[in-house]
Amino acid sequence: MHTALRKMGNSTGMIVPRAILGEIGLDVGAKLDVRVEAGTIIATPIKTERRAHWADAAAEVARHANSDETDWQGFGNEGDDALTW
Repeated sequence: MHTALRKMGNSTGMIVPRAILGEIGLDVGAKLDVRVEAGTIIATPIKTERRAHWADAAAEVARHANSDETDWQGFGNEGDDALTW
């Protein structure tokens, strides 16, 4: 399969055909480690855990939330007192 280098702003990009992405299990936005070995470009997917950094993101949202956004959490619903956890 052939592809070409293309001008993308101040950079040059390579279009990776969808069939190749599917074959290696990647999609648009995937991060790659790119290096050159013996004149060959090698691009290796950077794999992260699916839920990596979720706790950090939730803490960041909580830090920036104002009281109007979080006041609703203090209100119960009718019948809550009858619930057993």
